[in-house]
This record gives sequence, structure tokens and C-alpha cells, in this order.
Amino acid sequence: MQPLGQILIAVVALAHIGFMILEMFFWDHPVGRKTFRLTPEFSAASRVPAANQGLYNGFLAAGLIWALWSARLDLTVFFLACVIVAGIYGALTVKPRIFFIQALPAILALAVVLLVS
Repeated sequence: MQPLGQILIAVVALAHIGFMILEMFFWDHPVGRKTFRLTPEFSAASRVPAANQGLYNGFLAAGLIWALWSARLDLTVFFLACVIVAGIYGALTVKPRIFFIQALPAILALAVVLLVS
């Protein structure tokens, strides 16, 4: 795998580690409310589902790290595709900006990986 692809995959993985931390541990705190533009009432009421969502983001990050470590194209494509699907679904069902924050970086990483392999 080319260095640019590795860097882009690492960026996507790090973003998902960040999402995991925010959703699992800071959702109902000022930093989480500011990041996700939440009211205190909403963040308190949705804390448990957000933590569950954060766990899934952690699994995506773990899969991307595994793909980087193993340098397996099949794992790389699978986990980037999972991120892309999650980002598109989030954009359609929650907020359109999720596409640009989650899906687009994974699309770019996948394009680079597939174009240079």
C-alpha cells in the first residue's frame, strides 16, 4: 500500500477514535454538546444511544488499524466501505454534514488505495 493511502486511512481511523471518545465519554458534557450542537436536555436523554454509537465508531477504527497493520487490501476496502455507508446513512438520517466529515474522507482514502494498488 502506498504511503498516501496509509496516511488517509490513518486519518479516517483517528477521526473514528475521536468520534468514539466524544460519543462515549463526552456526549453529555460541554465539549460534546458544543461539538455536536446539542442542548443539555437532548444530550442527557440520548447519552446511552450515543455511547452505543461511539462503540461502533471504535470498531470501525479498530478495523482500519487492523487493515493498516496487516496491509490487506480486502480488509482496507471492507472497513472503508463500512465507514462510507455509515457516513452516507448518517447524512441522510441525521445531518447532511456527516457526509463531509465521515464519508468523504473514507471515499478519498478508498479511491487512493484502489487507484494505486
